[in-house]
Amino acid sequence: MDKNQFLESIGITNSTAHWNMDPTELADKAVALGQAKKTSLGAITVDTGEFTGRSPQDRFIVKDEVTEKDVWWGNINVPFDADKFDGLYDKMTKYLSGKEIYARDGYVCADNTYRTNIRTVNEYPWSNMFVYNMFLRPEQEELADFKHDWLILNAPGFMADPAIDGTRQHNFAILNFKRKVALVGGTGYTGEMKKGIFSALNYLLPLEHDVLAMHCSANLGEKGDTAIFFGLSGTGKTTLSADPNRKLIGDDEHGWSPENTIFNFEGGCYAKTINLTEESEPEIYRAIKKGAILENIRFIKDTDEVDFADDSVTQNTRVSYPIHHIDNIVVPSIGHNPKNIFFLACDSFGVLPPIARLTPGQAAFHFISGYTAKVAGTEAGIDEPVTVFSACFGAPFMPLHPTRYAEMLSDKIQKTGANVWLINTGWSGGSYGVGSRMKLKLTRSLITAALEGKLDNVAYHKQEVFGLFLPESCPGVPYEILNPRYAWKDESAYEKTKVKLAKAFLDNFKKFSEYANDEILAGAPVVD
Repeated sequence: MDKNQFLESIGITNSTAHWNMDPTELADKAVALGQAKKTSLGAITVDTGEFTGRSPQDRFIVKDEVTEKDVWWGNINVPFDADKFDGLYDKMTKYLSGKEIYARDGYVCADNTYRTNIRTVNEYPWSNMFVYNMFLRPEQEELADFKHDWLILNAPGFMADPAIDGTRQHNFAILNFKRKVALVGGTGYTGEMKKGIFSALNYLLPLEHDVLAMHCSANLGEKGDTAIFFGLSGTGKTTLSADPNRKLIGDDEHGWSPENTIFNFEGGCYAKTINLTEESEPEIYRAIKKGAILENIRFIKDTDEVDFADDSVTQNTRVSYPIHHIDNIVVPSIGHNPKNIFFLACDSFGVLPPIARLTPGQAAFHFISGYTAKVAGTEAGIDEPVTVFSACFGAPFMPLHPTRYAEMLSDKIQKTGANVWLINTGWSGGSYGVGSRMKLKLTRSLITAALEGKLDNVAYHKQEVFGLFLPESCPGVPYEILNPRYAWKDESAYEKTKVKLAKAFLDNFKKFSEYANDEILAGAPVVD
């Protein structure tokens, strides 16, 4: 079946389709159509329109005999009717018919054992360029006989009718595991495609291959030791994994196989750019060149120079680029036998230590919790940090129950003997407004000490309430920094805040407790 016959077979007729177009041509096409602008850095910039981020309330999974028993249905994994999906699919293919469209063949999972081929049909050229950047790119000779495992239909200009189509509003991102089709419509935000396939892998890989799918970054040391970094937005996951002394495996999505490979799902990076500078994040800054796509940025007045500090459109300004824009990378994007795992939390309460070693039970508990804290905002009445919990450090993308991922992680930790560390990249010496933010240099020193084994044989003491194990010493780090109690001037205030945060952990965990085993439950804080 040739390419045009394929499009007709899925319901797209009379279209002018550009297949596997060169990214430079796609960029030029987007500029010519008035959908993109060139920047002084060589990258193009686009506006994603109404949506400048994902819309979690408009993400759905078709509920049928394939998914009914295994998906953890609820506010995150919202069921969608199979007949409504079929109707929406037909309307989208009719919408794309007769248009100039852009199709691309790519794949995910750098470990060929788990390779999953993805065919994407896009309404806009820059959306197709994003797919080139973010998915893995087949060799030219592989394209002739390419057979897809999953199909993505992406039409930002197509608006659903909620009353007829079963959506919440006009935009939607829907996965159908029976048909192996992802629909993304009514939104130009490119991350919906990336995270849709990530969600599919988070369902399929654990169930079919015993592979733990992880929302994390990973890098590789000179001695072949792999490190994994989990963390929600703003905790430093991308920054800390982009270590000039270690090679990057990937910055966002990975699998941990039964063979103990750690493999990247993707072929690119999708990084935040708000307040980006070459000094603060040189690897990311230097990757913004020809072939990269900036989203929702603005220029310095009367120039084509990017104003990275401008958040007038959104705080979620981003850039996508192929991973080879980073010099210090692992090729192919695979590591082996992870030795260290880091859970990153930006604790704006200033309670958690800058580093603590976790037991397997604590690792599973904190993994399920997925904690960070946002600083107080400008909204009236909010004058202290706000807790944020996202199970497995990526709840919006996890179709299975969080305890299933946590038990897999705990099992792999025990089998490999990997060290697990909790890292606070947030505040010390008090909550936000009183204490001070951890210095990036200090955090890097602590992580480097853990990676180099300098914390393996030091003495530890057990922190009360959270039960965390804190090192008594670390080269180049003052003792009063290692123990948050000594960093606070007001010990009573510290104890009260610690208990308050522990209770927030326990309250959040109530919805998981009936599914958790004894080891996970033993990893929870203890409040009298």
